[in-house]
Amino acid sequence: MQQGSLGIIDLILSADSFNDLISLLQYLDIISSRNADAVNSLVNLSNELEDTKKNLNDQMAEAKTQKQAASDALQQAIDARNALQKQMEEQRAAEKAQEEAAIAEAQKKAEESASNTFTNASGKESTYVAPDNTNSSDNSSGSVDWSAGKTDFVAKWSGRIDAYLSGSPLSGYGSTFAEAAWDYGVDPRFSPAISAVESTKGAYCFLPHNAWGWGSSSWGSWEEAIRSHVSGLAALYGGYLTYSGAAKYNPANPNGWYAAVQANMNQI
Repeated sequence: MQQGSLGIIDLILSADSFNDLISLLQYLDIISSRNADAVNSLVNLSNELEDTKKNLNDQMAEAKTQKQAASDALQQAIDARNALQKQMEEQRAAEKAQEEAAIAEAQKKAEESASNTFTNASGKESTYVAPDNTNSSDNSSGSVDWSAGKTDFVAKWSGRIDAYLSGSPLSGYGSTFAEAAWDYGVDPRFSPAISAVESTKGAYCFLPHNAWGWGSSSWGSWEEAIRSHVSGLAALYGGYLTYSGAAKYNPANPNGWYAAVQANMNQI
């Protein structure tokens, strides 16, 4: 700094005239002003770079935090799914044991007497043939093939249901049962089988068109009744025969009801 100051003084003293001195001072002022602008520009640029660096660091830290949060959320979802899967497996195992016990009870009663009877949801005595454990149908969601289109599905099941309901008041309504089953995702055998257990396939209804012993419900036509019952099976019972559903449908005698419905589903 001292050497720079001495150099400027020497430069001023070397002026030949006053005008040269003024010109020299003006030149030095311009140079000084430009240098100050350059310095200020550099300082501003340095500050901007520092701010940019800070913003980038903040963004990187936020991205790291979000990445960790996403990883934690994914792990929580995996843990929740595994826990749910385990719970479902345990529940299904318990259901399976109850279902097997219900069928075993029905088979035992069949051995002890000529026929099995129990009180259905309508409060009436119902007779049924005990299902064979070795031939019992799978009632899980995988027991019905949904891979075909609605037309093929209805064609397949309407014929089987019509054959099962032949000679009953519900005869000829196989397509209505099948279409409703497709629309609501219900095992197509479920509603027809319940009608057999509760009203001998519509022959003995305690209310108009109520073939299923369902509360105080009544309908104006079989079409309306079938669709309403099938939609209710989907909403309230999962659309498939289960022991827990049997306990809900007929809490007074879930074993007999489950075995009777199972036996009738096996016939379709």
